[in-house]
Amino acid sequence: MRFVGIDPSSKTGFVALDEHGEVLRAKELTGVSDGDPRRMVTLINEVVAHIKPGDFICIEGFPFDTQRAMFAGGLHHGIRNELFKRKLDYYEVAPNAVKKFVNVTGWVGEKGNKKRLTGPQKKKVVMAAVQEHFGFTHKSDNVVDAYILAQIAKDIWMLDSGMYSSINAGYLPKYQADVLTKILHPELKKNAK
Repeated sequence: MRFVGIDPSSKTGFVALDEHGEVLRAKELTGVSDGDPRRMVTLINEVVAHIKPGDFICIEGFPFDTQRAMFAGGLHHGIRNELFKRKLDYYEVAPNAVKKFVNVTGWVGEKGNKKRLTGPQKKKVVMAAVQEHFGFTHKSDNVVDAYILAQIAKDIWMLDSGMYSSINAGYLPKYQADVLTKILHPELKKNAK
């Protein structure tokens, strides 16, 4: 059993954990070439070459504020299409939920005097939070995000297999339980409106 996290980007993060949560593979994938469509096709092929039958997969959801929307959309769809062709299921995790899983909100400061973290600032805070939560470090923020996704996959599997009695049974911090609830029960969010 492997738990896989995929953070699709021009430098795609890929992490596979074993059943004990130990890192089997942590790699940044880039494909070949600077030009598309070759770069995109080779990157998608590189991602799926690292996938094995039976992997339990989480993939980061589509970014909303990317300057390279066409590439991002093509890459995200391409990876999902390849997973579908291989009959591999996956869970999609919103970008903000990935950060929330390690208790990063994107804001710093006290109530009434908060400042929004942007770009590199947010990435550094997330990387520090992953090190604090799990002891994992990597030079690539994409790989760090993929690591979070792999941890989410592991926790979803533990819930599905009955190793956790319920999401809110105290096995996980509330912010992690909230993320899992939104992934596993998106209808709760819709019904709350």
